[in-house]
Amino acid sequence: MLMDLKDRKYKRSKNYAESFLHAFTGLKTAFLEERNMRFHTFAALAVIICGFFFHVTKSEWILLVLSIFGVLTLEMVNTAIERAVDVATEQYIDEAKKAKDVAAGAVLLAAFVASLIGLIIFIPYFCQMFL
Repeated sequence: MLMDLKDRKYKRSKNYAESFLHAFTGLKTAFLEERNMRFHTFAALAVIICGFFFHVTKSEWILLVLSIFGVLTLEMVNTAIERAVDVATEQYIDEAKKAKDVAAGAVLLAAFVASLIGLIIFIPYFCQMFL
């Protein structure tokens, strides 16, 4: 199996347009094939809607955007790692499982921090609205 992979040659993108096409294909693949990517995307949309509704400050927008794209980016890296590990071995290997678990843990940490940032930003707005 590994020998087959080493023998296979992957062609490089010929130009920037082709590189962007591959990148957009990756975004589409992640969204269509990864349940967690869809969850994070819809959560991001909810946060963006709340941001517009509450007219958050520029500083708050910066934190929200960095948090959102941090989580989405790590979710895609996690997906790439999981797929690469799956291609590398068809059998159970403890180190492969650890690599996949660590990548998933990175997404969990990013999502936790993003949630904290969201709560810190939005709780005062919700309190002001209801109290």
